[in-house]
Amino acid sequence: MARYFKRALGTEERAELAELIDDYRRGLVPLVVPLTLLKHHVRLRGVRYLADQVYLNPHPKELMLRNHV
Repeated sequence: MARYFKRALGTEERAELAELIDDYRRGLVPLVVPLTLLKHHVRLRGVRYLADQVYLNPHPKELMLRNHV
């Protein structure tokens, strides 16, 4: 999904997203952190294709399944 924004995001925005993805990979933040930023960019840019992806909202919020490191 991040590659989808390769040309749409500025240098600082791409760096922020890459840093959050790396932080998740290293176990420093839960999955919900980089996904929230991805969803933000999807919403701001009106990317319908990505907005319709189940991966961005697979579970009810009440389960909080992506909030654990």
